[in-house]
Order: sequence, then C-alpha cells, then structure tokens
Amino acid sequence: QVQLVESGGGLVQAGGSLRLSCAASGIFFRISAMGWYRQGPGKQRELVATITGGGSTNYADSVKGRFTISRDYAKNTVYLQMNSLEPEDTAVYYCNAEVRTTVVSRENYWGQGTQVTVSS
Repeated sequence: QVQLVESGGGLVQAGGSLRLSCAASGIFFRISAMGWYRQGPGKQRELVATITGGGSTNYADSVKGRFTISRDYAKNTVYLQMNSLEPEDTAVYYCNAEVRTTVVSRENYWGQGTQVTVSS
C-alpha cells in the first residue's frame, strides 16, 4: 500500500502565506507525478497544481503567479507554496500521486486532506 500524508494547513489572513507538504510512504517502484487538488464547501474537487516526474508543472488559472509546486524526489515529498492567499482559496487541499507500484502497474492515490482557511 501507499499512503500520502499532508501537513501545513491552517488559518491565515488574506495576503498571508502557507506551505503545504505531502510525504508518500509505502512500497512502490516510482512516483511518476504528484499534485495538489482542493475542494471548497459545496464544491467539486479541482486541480490546483501538478508536477511530473520530469519536473514539468501545471497550475490552475486561479493560482498562477501565487502558488508554486515543488518536489523532493529523494524524499518522495511534494510541496505547495501558497502566497497572497485570498478567501476564495479556502478549501480542503488534497495531495495526489500517480504511483508505479510495480514495473508494469500504475495506481492513483489520495491523501486525507488538510484544511486551509483564509479569513478576510
């Protein structure tokens, strides 16, 4: 099995910053891609940012220029630096990983989520 554990969420005022972390543990061959998604109250889960095994990044339009995704490949950890936070960023943030569990098998895993609340 593979487990993803998020940390770094909390309550901040508008304009503040947070840094989310997600560490993967378990038995697997390789993590090919990792990303962050979020789900606000009464809303569907949406993509925030992703990073591939080669380091290519992708961001939702709503966070471009404010959020930065990065990855420590040796530690199987992905980060999300969140700057200039706005109340609209309030959501549960979920870590995602596309995992190569064996040389021929690929699976998708989700973390339990961490709450980010931005007050105005």
